[in-house]
Formats: sequence, structure tokens, C-alpha cells
Amino acid sequence: MIKFRNILLAAAGAASLGGAALAQTAATLPADQSVRNVVLVHGAFADGSGWRGVYDDLTARGYRVTIVQNPLTSLADDVAATRRALARQEGGTILVGHSWGGVVITEAGVDDRVKGLVYVSALTADVGETAGDQYAGFGIPSTFVIDEQPDGFGFLNLERFKEGFAADVSDAEAAFMRNSQVPIAMSAFATPVTQAAWRTRPSWFIVATEDAAISPAMLHQQAEKIGATKVEIRASHVPMVSQPRAVADVIDQAARAVSAIGE
Repeated sequence: MIKFRNILLAAAGAASLGGAALAQTAATLPADQSVRNVVLVHGAFADGSGWRGVYDDLTARGYRVTIVQNPLTSLADDVAATRRALARQEGGTILVGHSWGGVVITEAGVDDRVKGLVYVSALTADVGETAGDQYAGFGIPSTFVIDEQPDGFGFLNLERFKEGFAADVSDAEAAFMRNSQVPIAMSAFATPVTQAAWRTRPSWFIVATEDAAISPAMLHQQAEKIGATKVEIRASHVPMVSQPRAVADVIDQAARAVSAIGE
């Protein structure tokens, strides 16, 4: 099993994610930076529009950013959508997944173009594990309520949406997210992963400390399980919406670190 953790710590040691380093992020990428592509994968109950703030920030820095639109009809379908996006990349790529999207990038991230993984308040899994398995010992927070429909797809409960999913965004934005949510086939959460990209790719993990959809304790456990470089952001379950700059900074640091150690 290939592990890059010690190399990454050495390469990224000087690039601390403290306040001073974050404030000095360069607007333009160094000419010799090899990893310049970012692919963003959304989670359940959402679509790619939630990445808009991160997209704007990263493209302003010079990254080529692609946003996957997951159908949320099965793990296989979401992985296929992500692989189609990866196939269009020229050169090294950072693959980013939010929430359910973490399971998707775990499966799809074995693509040779993927040089690093960034998990954003996400689920991980090992080979043979499902998304649902990750909740063992933690459970689902009472604030996160899924209404399963007769056809097997689930929506987030309308009355609890803001509280459980996006407590730190404006009421208007939360209402739009609530009313534009994309249902997921609940069977996807019971589908085992067949490949675990984090075993052969360096990874970063953003822990949203105010997450009411996945408990922060569980997020810490997920990050530690995969040996990721862990970064805390004070945010709800959707830090890419409420704290896009902070999320973009982590993605940027990942790209710089993997470029520094070579492809």
C-alpha cells in the first residue's frame, strides 16, 4: 500500500494553513506548478451550483476548474459522471468531494490524472464498505432529517433543511438550496466501494466544526481513518457555500503540495 503522508508533511510544512498563510494566497499560479486542474464533486440533495464561490476563487488564481453534475441515481452513475469529467482533464488534477461526493471520489479517484484528493465535510469508505457503514458508532444527527419517497429517493425535510444542512448561510440562500435540492436514490448509501483512492493518493480533509448533518466527531474519525491532512473550518455542512475562500485555500495547498513532490 503506497502512503505519501510523511512526504506530504515535509513538503507542506512551510505552507501552514494558518491565518497569515491564507491571507497571502497568490492570485496567479507559479509557472512551474504541475497540478493546475481541479474537479469538484457535489454531494446528495444538491447540485454543482453550490461550488460557485469556490469555482470563482480558484479560477481567479489560474486553476482550470470542472464541476461534476452527479445524477444521484446510484454510486455507479455518480462515479461514471466523475470519470467523464476526469477524462477531459489535461495533466494532474485535484479531485474534491463534498459529503456523499467523498464516497464518489474514493471510487473514481484511482484515475491516473488524480494526484490528490480533498474531502469536504465528507464520507469516506474502504473497499467493501458503504456510505452507511461510516455512521456506525455515531449515528445521524437529529437535525438531519431525510424524507424517503415511495420510489426510494430521499429529499431533506423542508422544515429542518436550514438547521441541518446550511445553518450559516442567509435565509434566502438556504431557501433556494432547499427548494432546488436534488433527491438521491437511498440505495446508493448501501452500495459498497470497490476501490479506495485514498490508499494510493495523498488526501486532505476539511472538518466543518459546526456540521449538523455529519457529526464533527465522525468527520475527525473519517479524516484520521484515511490518514488525511486535516483542516478545521468553522462552518455548517456546506463550507463551500458559506466559506468558499477557506475551502479554495485548502484545495490550493493540496495542488501546491503534490506539485512540489512531483507527479
